[in-house]
Amino acid sequence: MGATWLSRVVEVAGEVAATSSKRAKVDALAGLLGELDLDEVIPAVGMLVGKPRQGRTGVGSRTLSGVRPDPSPTASLTILEIDSALETLARAEGPGSAGIRADTLRELFGAATADEQDFLARVLLGDMRTGALDAALLDAVAAATDVAAPIVRRAAMLTGSAARTAHLALAGEDLTQVGLTVGVPVLPMLAGTAASATEAVDIAGESSVEAKLDGARLQVHRHDGVVRAYTRSLADITERVPEVVALVESLPGGDLILDGETLRLGEDGKAKPFAETMSRFGSQDGGFAELSTFFFDLLHADGDDLLDQPLRRRRAMLAERVGEHLVPGEVTDDPATAERVLADALAGGHEGVVVKAIDSTYEAGRRGKRWLKVKPVLTYDLVVLGAEWGYGRRTGWLSNLHLGALDPEGEFGPPGGFVMVGKTFKGLTDALLRWQTEYFPTIATREEPGVVMVEPSTVVEIAIDGVQRSTRYPGGVALRFARVKRYRTGADAKPATEADTISALRALLR
Repeated sequence: MGATWLSRVVEVAGEVAATSSKRAKVDALAGLLGELDLDEVIPAVGMLVGKPRQGRTGVGSRTLSGVRPDPSPTASLTILEIDSALETLARAEGPGSAGIRADTLRELFGAATADEQDFLARVLLGDMRTGALDAALLDAVAAATDVAAPIVRRAAMLTGSAARTAHLALAGEDLTQVGLTVGVPVLPMLAGTAASATEAVDIAGESSVEAKLDGARLQVHRHDGVVRAYTRSLADITERVPEVVALVESLPGGDLILDGETLRLGEDGKAKPFAETMSRFGSQDGGFAELSTFFFDLLHADGDDLLDQPLRRRRAMLAERVGEHLVPGEVTDDPATAERVLADALAGGHEGVVVKAIDSTYEAGRRGKRWLKVKPVLTYDLVVLGAEWGYGRRTGWLSNLHLGALDPEGEFGPPGGFVMVGKTFKGLTDALLRWQTEYFPTIATREEPGVVMVEPSTVVEIAIDGVQRSTRYPGGVALRFARVKRYRTGADAKPATEADTISALRALLR
């Protein structure tokens, strides 16, 4: 096959954005996949799902607005030419890098049509709203290759990449042979929510009821004695957590993949505020108090993959290896016992509990009812859509946040977009005000009177007392007494595609 034009990718992205039909999305994506050369698959898929293989390129809206020329009247760019340009942008560092980026962008956008310019800007700014999320893309891979969808999804979980999985499938590789590789991080299993420990046990049955620590999730791999630590977003932070490395180096046995949480504890053994844990991630200074680490799952041990083993066995094997570093909890089917474990966890300064069906397997990257988190304060991960300039003591600082919930099906706008559900300035410390005032202008998409609108890429955890019906916002729901708990950035980063949905908030109205 010949080189594939960028215009073809833009066309398919438009088709996907224009329909709410999952079948139509899958058909459009599968058609494109069938047209691509193998070396075009990873860059094309990366652009469609808003995750180019180069990651962030250092290009913000201000840079783009300063170098965007008039569009070309004809399409001439290929996928591989775009990939090469993104590589140049990502590699530009040090003195002269601003000039390199500007020249690269000017040449790239000068050769792009108006539609291609818009598409490329959204790729660079992380603002893809095509509805071509990983789930639809993986179903399209299955359709294009006649491989069963569950097999494709499992391979994606284990590789941590929809683009890489698409490349393997289209290359004719046997996806059933894709397994855990010690040293290669996998997508973490996620938990649904329940209103109480009693409700969670009623749903899950006999369960391991475990303290939900208010720290940073870590996946730690030990291969041939070498330890690497990864965040929930699969970023390597080994060099920033030397005490975690030392702990895992000391554990018995051979190769390991551990899932756990790290946090700071006070002298009384209670959890310190989350912000204090995060402050440790930014420094390797030994003068900082050490992180305490606890593990709640074991995915691999001594040559054996354990994803498909029941939690009962995984937890028993984990306890043998980590001893006192096992997350506290109890196995029970008694609601009263579950409520007691919750009370103990809260007394220890933790967020609540996670109730895990004792026979559950580890479903990497999935959120369901086999694991259910219970927190007495309702918290939701929402996306910052904009921030208002403050007044009074906050004059000169970006303050009041505009908050959006994910709309994956496009019920209230473009599929994969975000629906505004409220505003808040509560819970913002001076440090957070300073941070967002410095950061949000770098990802600004436009300015309105008194408001800076930003790329919908920053996830913030918001505590609420509930929701109420609203005619002000298109989703029909507004937050009650919303306050900022923390930003999901840095070591605890969370992608906007994993934000809580508008349907989850609307369910609180019932």
